[in-house]
Amino acid sequence: MKNIHGVIGILVLISAEIMMLKKIEPVATWFYAFAWWSYILIVDSIIYHKQGNSLILSRTGSFGIMVVWSVFIWLVFEWFNLMLRNWHYVNIPETLWIRWFGYIITYGTVLPALFETEELLDTLGAFRKRDFPVIPRTTRWYLPFLIIGAIFFIIPLLWPKYFFPLVWGTFIFLLEPVNHRFGGPSLMREWERGNLRKSFLLLVAGLVCGFLWEFWNFWAGAKWIYMIPYFNQPKLFEMPLAGFLGFPPFAVSCYAMFACISLFRNKRGWEEKDHNFFPDRKTSMWVRVFAGALIAVFYWYMFGAIDHHTVMTWGSQSF
Repeated sequence: MKNIHGVIGILVLISAEIMMLKKIEPVATWFYAFAWWSYILIVDSIIYHKQGNSLILSRTGSFGIMVVWSVFIWLVFEWFNLMLRNWHYVNIPETLWIRWFGYIITYGTVLPALFETEELLDTLGAFRKRDFPVIPRTTRWYLPFLIIGAIFFIIPLLWPKYFFPLVWGTFIFLLEPVNHRFGGPSLMREWERGNLRKSFLLLVAGLVCGFLWEFWNFWAGAKWIYMIPYFNQPKLFEMPLAGFLGFPPFAVSCYAMFACISLFRNKRGWEEKDHNFFPDRKTSMWVRVFAGALIAVFYWYMFGAIDHHTVMTWGSQSF
């Protein structure tokens, strides 16, 4: 019975689909959240069935931390969107506590969706038989990566109309040198071993999740819509086709960002291979207090900013 959460996920997803089509509330409005949490349960169950170890059942503490930081990491990209104005939300509930709770339960699915999908692809053996050349001395890449990351960060804010796509790759370049230098989970370290498999798994996971994000968003009552310069047509669901190219680098950026957060957990990652690093060491109380305060303040600030700038006005549905 330990692996029953997959059955629960299937039942909830089927029920949510039916209620969404029949316009039964609150599922019709919150269909996106029901769909994604069901998906996460189902995928985690498949992984556990195949390898006897999964994020939810075997690394529960890391999963909970991941959900909290998932909201934070997505809010970083919402901060970019305050300047880029690439998407906005419609049909969002007017009641503040319901709306903010909705932000938490939906944004909290971003990292679990990506990393559960990547782990599923890994479990199924994707890209396992491919050999790649060793890339020596990636430390030489530190400075070029940091310069590129800074450019990717600044230019879209100065000229958002032309350079908005760069934000999705920003944190790959800014944080991979940091993760590699201080011994955290690092794609650079994988490249040094001639292992590009992790990178490919993340890229494909980003594309898979991107398709599902747009598919389930299309049917949801509360949803986002896009206003992207130059590339707004043709569309698949609400997303312009060209926009799907942003999901693979976004997945890698999320990996780099959460790996950087792992540095403050004594380099303890969320994957099976590094989940038990230094099990006797506890994160400093001051680090936990600071992280909690940072998360709370950033949530509060960004939820208010999203309400004011990204959610369309209730009733009139216009800015």
